[in-house]
Amino acid sequence: MTRVKIKAVKCPKYGPPEVLQLVEIDKPKPKDNEILVKIKATAVTASDVFIRSGDLPLRYKILMRLFIGIFKPRRSVIGLVFSGVVESIGKEILNFTPGEEVYGMTGFNLGAYAEYTCVKESCSTTGVIALKPKNISHEDATTAVYGGSLAMQYLDKAHIKPNQHILIYGASGTSGLIAVQYAKFLGAIVTAVCSGKNAELVKSLGADQVIDYTVTDYLDTDIKFDTILDSVGKLKNSLLKENCRNALKKEGKYISIDDGSLVLCSDRLTYLENLIQHGIIKPFTGKTYKLEDIVEAHRYVQKGHKTGGVAITVSR
Repeated sequence: MTRVKIKAVKCPKYGPPEVLQLVEIDKPKPKDNEILVKIKATAVTASDVFIRSGDLPLRYKILMRLFIGIFKPRRSVIGLVFSGVVESIGKEILNFTPGEEVYGMTGFNLGAYAEYTCVKESCSTTGVIALKPKNISHEDATTAVYGGSLAMQYLDKAHIKPNQHILIYGASGTSGLIAVQYAKFLGAIVTAVCSGKNAELVKSLGADQVIDYTVTDYLDTDIKFDTILDSVGKLKNSLLKENCRNALKKEGKYISIDDGSLVLCSDRLTYLENLIQHGIIKPFTGKTYKLEDIVEAHRYVQKGHKTGGVAITVSR
């Protein structure tokens, strides 16, 4: 039988963006409990950059490499998020049919930097899949699935009530922009921290107040916050972030997007799909690259100053 070849991006070792290689691999075949997805778009997320570089503080690096690979990525084709079309299904699949548009994450299986991937129907650490919102592009769907999963998982921990004061630190990133919108949907009064160049975008998505971290280290407000969501993670510290923490109510909650692992949940993606379909949440993709330009995309994301998501168009 003739093997069908597809385009993919391999990461043969940990290192800078230049270690990524555009190659041809065998097209995967779905098992009885798997869905074969023709990937239309993927993304370069902060997680992808960490996986490719292996560059983390020692306490995080050891744990990550136990799961991903000690000396090099165990799965040479990396990539965490996808949006595409169901091409075929295994005989045990009940809830998806060929031709449906889907989005999701590949979990520890990785493999989204390719024209095709296989995903199980049931949620697990090795992947999650749901129907894609019909009113957005595949590129925006990759922003939604990653940013939305992070924002919703961690804000739901806060049990936000109407008129509570919420501060979102890093409000113009992939998860931050969706967190602003989700917090407003829940009825919160939102203070957003981001750079001045993104202030109007963040306000347009619902923020009540914006603090420009590039011009101040202090909070010019007497507000005490019920919840602070750190959407840039604990690896990035500043005097402003510390002052934000000091503005938290005694009984308030400080939550970081790296407080534990991201839980892959199809119910959350289905709920997110509904919010997007009704115009409540609008994912924002700041830049889009071709698969052939993924090295350049990784260079851009690694600088740490992106706005919204960074998508990779895989196929049309």
